[in-house]
Amino acid sequence: MPDNDQPMWPSADEDTSSGKGGKTDKLPLPDAPAAPPEQPAVPNVTGEKPTGTWFTPNVAPEPIPGVNAPSASAPQAPPAPPVKAPAPPRGDLADRLGAPRSRPLPKLPQEIPVPPKQDTPPPDQTTQQLPVKQPGKTPWVPVERNVWPAGNQRETRDRPAEPGDRLRNLPPEPSRGAVPSASAGSLARPMRIEPDGRRFEAEATVGIERPANFDYQPRFRPDAEPDFDYQPRLRPDVEPERPTPPPEPPRQEAAPEPQPPKKRRRGKLLLIGGLVLLVVAALGVAASMPKVSNRLGLPWAPNAPKGDIPEPVAVTRVLQGPNTSGQAPTADGVKSVLAGPAGNSGLAQLTGSVIDPATGAELWDKGAAKSVTPASTTKILISAAALLSLDHNMRLSTKIVQGADPGTVILVGGGDTTMTGLPLGTESPLYAGAAHLDDLVAQVKKAAPNVKKVQVDLTLFKGATTAPGWEAGDAPSTFATQMAPVMADGGRQNPKDNDSMRVANAGSAVAGTIASKLNASTGGQATAPKGAKVLGEVKSAPLTELVADTLELSDDTLAEAIVRQVALANGEEASYAGGAKAALKVLKAHGFDVAGVELSDGSGISMLNRISARLLAQVLAAAAAPDGKNPETPKLRPMLEGLPVAGGTGTLQPRFGKGSATEGKGWVRAKTGTLSGVNTLAGVVLDKDGRLLVFALMSEGSDKDPGRDGLDVVAAALHQCGCG
Repeated sequence: MPDNDQPMWPSADEDTSSGKGGKTDKLPLPDAPAAPPEQPAVPNVTGEKPTGTWFTPNVAPEPIPGVNAPSASAPQAPPAPPVKAPAPPRGDLADRLGAPRSRPLPKLPQEIPVPPKQDTPPPDQTTQQLPVKQPGKTPWVPVERNVWPAGNQRETRDRPAEPGDRLRNLPPEPSRGAVPSASAGSLARPMRIEPDGRRFEAEATVGIERPANFDYQPRFRPDAEPDFDYQPRLRPDVEPERPTPPPEPPRQEAAPEPQPPKKRRRGKLLLIGGLVLLVVAALGVAASMPKVSNRLGLPWAPNAPKGDIPEPVAVTRVLQGPNTSGQAPTADGVKSVLAGPAGNSGLAQLTGSVIDPATGAELWDKGAAKSVTPASTTKILISAAALLSLDHNMRLSTKIVQGADPGTVILVGGGDTTMTGLPLGTESPLYAGAAHLDDLVAQVKKAAPNVKKVQVDLTLFKGATTAPGWEAGDAPSTFATQMAPVMADGGRQNPKDNDSMRVANAGSAVAGTIASKLNASTGGQATAPKGAKVLGEVKSAPLTELVADTLELSDDTLAEAIVRQVALANGEEASYAGGAKAALKVLKAHGFDVAGVELSDGSGISMLNRISARLLAQVLAAAAAPDGKNPETPKLRPMLEGLPVAGGTGTLQPRFGKGSATEGKGWVRAKTGTLSGVNTLAGVVLDKDGRLLVFALMSEGSDKDPGRDGLDVVAAALHQCGCG
């Protein structure tokens, strides 16, 4: 391919090297010849009006060495391969060189008007032509430069003016006035001269094939400056060559686009999934809990069987009493076991007795005959007297009878202090099988609908309402109140709390409760007429249940009510003194030595009471003796059922939880007693050999906590005894 096939031309005609305020200097040109040329710059060989263009000439151009023909001195370049289908040319040389444009060109109309032929150049520019000499002479190449008048300032291009500021990778600019050869790589632009005399900047196209259906047409700038550019467009008279289209691939039916799920539906699915996970997690946590896994019988349950479930075996439910055929305990064995615990200084003055109920022999005696303050262990003697002298099925009665006046009723107390004020259908947690006050009221409403006044008869109990030796704060207190033959829940303000504060004058208080339920008024105390009509009656639990409640709860009020029943059954006055006298009479009548015993009440609140440890042990030994040995045993046996269990029930529930005393938890059953400076404990215990031992321990001068703990250790030591 010739060297001039890839020329690099400047992007504009003007010379911007001076940089004088944006003005353009005129390009110096060589002087024109003295005589006009004999021929035009481009000869018309055919003599006809040319029909072709610069790109499609009708006459082959005249070979000019160094311009369109190789020079003799220039090295011959190898012939270039033919270009089959060059890419469409870019709009101008600036585009081809990648130089920036000063501004975008406006879109031209489809038809571009061609200005008329002018013999002279436009007034705003000067055109100089160089004649082309005859063959054999040095050729002249036409060069055109636009020289703008001083008053017509043209926009400067973005191209740098000076050689140092030229675009990178461009060849050096030739010296001014020199005509570069086509193969020299100069930036001089070739010109295209139309037959009508118009001249335009053109790209070098020598030797470059153009598509047959493309032509370059002038493009006018919309402003006043006569600037031209060339844009390719299709020629309507030439059918373009259509490339053979590649064969179309077989069509594949597009799969239907999956519709994106609706956000709301996705949100619901996420919510449902979250709830499911939450439920599964909750079920997993619940299933891991021991209670749930045990109930459901899950494999990881703590109670799950470690092996195969054994076959059921017939079981005979027969209660077995203490061992009576084995080696009997000895006094030396008991003494050796109790030597340490009984010498505890926290017990102060300790007296005690240990008896083998199977033989009746006393195995350990520590001042056992001395009568000391027994505190609540007094209830052992009162319970024994009641069980020995009263019918075990006896129930204490509470009645409401017709009064002397119409519309008046009288509440008659029969000695029951366990009647509960809890609603019907709610059992008392303190007194099993207790009568209900609401039941009594319902009977009265049915028998006498128009009750106007309620009175109370408290004449069954005689004497003072508090015993000798009681302190002023003992009634009312959390353990006692003034005695009366009728009360609700033992006078407690809270019928479900054993340690609840008691109300004062509980007999009169219960009468006021009944009056309010009958929508009547209270009329104070009165004596019921003999043979008065009974409007309603309720009864307590049997005597054996009352004795058990007295011992387990250490209920002082109930103990006083029971001892008065002993007095009434034995011809004594139902008072503190009458009850004490009747109790000692009954015990003595059944063979117990009551010498030195002093009783001022039946509850043990009085500090004036005196009982020996030996008497307490003998009464319990009679209750625990083997069947048939003692004729009094069947009557006294129910007393053992009411004794609190160490660490389990009643007043022993919070005890036997410290040190070596824990060895007796569940094995010791005993009645407690506590007063200021007094601690007592009397009951039964099984030793290591399965033999039953009866004990009574009484400490005077000891503080509450050290005294209690010391007694618990002694009782627990008896359980650890292998005393044979």
